[in-house]
Amino acid sequence: MPNRSNYIGRFAPSPSGPLHQGSLVAAMASYLDARAHHGSWLVRIEDVDEGRSVPGAAEGILALLYTLGMKWDGEVLWQSRRKHVYQAAAEQLGAHLYPCGCNRREIADSRLGTAPDGSAIYPGTCRHGLAPGKTMRSLRVRVPDPAGHADLIAFTDRAAGPVAQHLSSESGDFVLKRADGFWAYQLAVVVDDAQQGVTDIVRGADLIDSTPRQIYLQRLLGVPVPRYLHVPVVRNPDGEKLSKQTGALALAPADECQAVEALRASAAFLHLPLAQASSVGAFWQAAIPAWANRIGLPLAAA
Repeated sequence: MPNRSNYIGRFAPSPSGPLHQGSLVAAMASYLDARAHHGSWLVRIEDVDEGRSVPGAAEGILALLYTLGMKWDGEVLWQSRRKHVYQAAAEQLGAHLYPCGCNRREIADSRLGTAPDGSAIYPGTCRHGLAPGKTMRSLRVRVPDPAGHADLIAFTDRAAGPVAQHLSSESGDFVLKRADGFWAYQLAVVVDDAQQGVTDIVRGADLIDSTPRQIYLQRLLGVPVPRYLHVPVVRNPDGEKLSKQTGALALAPADECQAVEALRASAAFLHLPLAQASSVGAFWQAAIPAWANRIGLPLAAA
């Protein structure tokens, strides 16, 4: 079985509110995969969008992870403290970037369609320079032209199998620095994963459509492409992804019994039979080999 130096995973919550059952599923899957591989598990606070960060939310998430027995390796990385790193990456991208002067209404009126993740497909209005009277609002990265399928990004997800996306028709030139001055998630996550040496990304399936854009940036920056595993997302009774915006309740276990109950619920969603675990320690002792067995790892000693 791989040793700790061969596998580095991570959980990267956004501190826009407390941890809920949906985010716990993603955290659990990434934690189990790292521990089943005898790898390292990092925690990164994705607060690059400081406008959406709720004071105290990050600290609450970290405290809850610890209470639930999910102890991370190394120091926690905070994106809001790494703006200079993202600036350096943008400078490295150089001619692949261009300033865009379009506002939201102009993009909505001229969009080529809607990307799988719901974002507008930008038509390339400012690709060849800003129109007279326009000033830069955002910074975009050029995606390849479709000639010869140069814009086709393909990868194999460990759960979904082969995934392919034509960036020109399914994404368009996407934003790396927003009009509000914040660096975009797509750039920050790629830079951070590369600098932290992340080999495996385990996260919710709602992010699978962002993966081709991230792989494109990884190639432009000359950094390794991690392996990907996208797990199903928890949904509310209306079929919406469970989130803070759709009324997800904060996890706040008052004692170990409630902590184990929350862990069992997430394990059940991941199809791990762990109903008998009676303590946090016992839960993880059973959960790690159960995950290893599910993904086909040999159950050898660490």
